[in-house]
Amino acid sequence: MNQQEEIIRDIDVQSVMTRSSLPVGGYSVNPYVGCPHACKYCYASFMKRFTGHTEPWGAFLDVKHWKPIANPHRFDRERIVIGSVTDGYNPFEEHFQRTRHLLEELRGTTAEILICTKSDLVLRDLDLLREFPRVTVSWSVNTLDEAFRADMDRAVSIERRLEAMRRIYEAGIRTVCFVSPIFPGITDPKAIIERVREFADLVWLENLNLRGSFKATILAYIREKHSELVPLYEEIYNRRRTDYWQALEQEMAAYAAANGLPYRVNDLPYGRSEKGHPVVVNYFYHEKIRLNNRSSER
Repeated sequence: MNQQEEIIRDIDVQSVMTRSSLPVGGYSVNPYVGCPHACKYCYASFMKRFTGHTEPWGAFLDVKHWKPIANPHRFDRERIVIGSVTDGYNPFEEHFQRTRHLLEELRGTTAEILICTKSDLVLRDLDLLREFPRVTVSWSVNTLDEAFRADMDRAVSIERRLEAMRRIYEAGIRTVCFVSPIFPGITDPKAIIERVREFADLVWLENLNLRGSFKATILAYIREKHSELVPLYEEIYNRRRTDYWQALEQEMAAYAAANGLPYRVNDLPYGRSEKGHPVVVNYFYHEKIRLNNRSSER
């Protein structure tokens, strides 16, 4: 376990279960506060203001300890989202095992487990995951370029994520490739889909949102590493032009149709997909793009 220079502390909490405000609903569960992956585009970095930490996001980790879950069966058929604002399978989970402890507490219930991760450590808990009737594991993959990935986060390599996705899929568990955030001119959604289509049930597409404090960091990175894209990013993020996202929507809808892939808009369909034909979900969150054209969902 590479602990780098993170500041780690234990904290006691009354409960680890929080009613979710996410579109997927259910309960949001984060066994840790902070995330060592230190993604430069992390929308959850705003959480730092509630932690009392002065260190940069990614440089600290609070390990949660909670009272035993009373009556776990009250979560029967409830969706439990693990990792909504911090990766429950960050490298320190190998030692602290708070996510595994949570799964052990929920064992025997019919809770629907949805895990969001950038790690392959989830493979460790395959024994527990097999005991739940409905499980989905989602990996964030927004590039196939390891150099760009390394510039953006400290998580495991893309190849390790994809191998974990394949193994979880082959174990009979539903998998999602979360193509997020899509960096204009850098992320190639079609190439990613082609790479994962044989072992992903769903591919979820979400655009890069630069409303957070990390906007300056990302734009500085683009100027340094992809100067040819500066005019495009100026158009999208400073002039608020939506042309790029509208064109990408049309391109992805056409690609899905040409390849026999089910296409949805702003939806989270459940179930396994036909092998090689994952459902593609357009989940763009741009303020001027409207997702109310339900005719494209069928």
